[in-house]
Amino acid sequence: MKTAKRDAMLYGSTLLLLCLVSLLSLRFGSTYLTWRDFFGGLFAPTTHKTAAVILGSVRLPRLLAGLLAGAGLALSGSLLQRVTDNPLAAPGVLGINAGAGFFVILTLALLPTARLLLPLAAFGGAMLAAWLILLLSARFGFDKLSVMLGGVALSALFGAGISFLSVLDTDALASYTDFSVGGLQYVFLPDLALPAVIIGLCFVGAMLLSRSLQRFCLGDTLAASLGVNVRRVRWMALVLAAASAAAAVSFAGLLGYVGLLVPHVTRKLTHSNARRELILSPLGGAILLVSADLTGRLLFAPSEVPVGILTALLGVPFFLILLFGRARHA
Repeated sequence: MKTAKRDAMLYGSTLLLLCLVSLLSLRFGSTYLTWRDFFGGLFAPTTHKTAAVILGSVRLPRLLAGLLAGAGLALSGSLLQRVTDNPLAAPGVLGINAGAGFFVILTLALLPTARLLLPLAAFGGAMLAAWLILLLSARFGFDKLSVMLGGVALSALFGAGISFLSVLDTDALASYTDFSVGGLQYVFLPDLALPAVIIGLCFVGAMLLSRSLQRFCLGDTLAASLGVNVRRVRWMALVLAAASAAAAVSFAGLLGYVGLLVPHVTRKLTHSNARRELILSPLGGAILLVSADLTGRLLFAPSEVPVGILTALLGVPFFLILLFGRARHA
């Protein structure tokens, strides 16, 4: 009963915070709106047309994109850290982001006018990277070390490919920069339909695997002795993590550190309970990304700082805290 009450308070306060940052994201931006215009744009669009256009065509898509991308990346990071038992596992570390980036710059180099293909290229590249990780790790027993090493190797390979294409085609590099930094400013509502479905299905799949993932902290051998099919669960979790990250990257670009930062915080809040962590991580990722996007819009308004730069800046103090925390316990 005590645990249930604590969980209810934790989820309730997280949802309340999410609603608050969502409201602030709609309310504030580079264009000033009074409270009268704000509520008029929401509830009386015919008499407050300008405010309605700003809210419906600019701020609402950005808000939904931030919610989706943050949730997808945080869910991916939680799954990856669980199945690899590595606190540094994240889509950007295991080559998933690098695979997306390589296929985006390859598309820009080969088909410079085919901008509509970029989300598909990003999704396909991320999933290809995940498939290659699965293929490589399967040949070496599919243990957590082979997954990490395979991901790092692929990240380096795709990174070299990106550098090579950047040297060959400077025009493609210029177009690729926005995608590599990551941002939500060019997202429209129709772009979010398919990623929303994919991330939602990945969340359902994660919930179904949560009980088995809880036993991964005991080690592969002990988890297997408790009835967990370690290879199959790891394979399924990696596919879900890759699909969730790929869906987010396809419209938001290579946003870093969300999938790395949020799982650490939620793991401490949930006392390493896998199910609670996999519920709370998407909510925390959404809060982080929407807050960072709002900060980027207001910091130097009317100019804005891409959200990917702010999330990268958050990574610096995080790594220092992690480093000093480990040193203290050593």
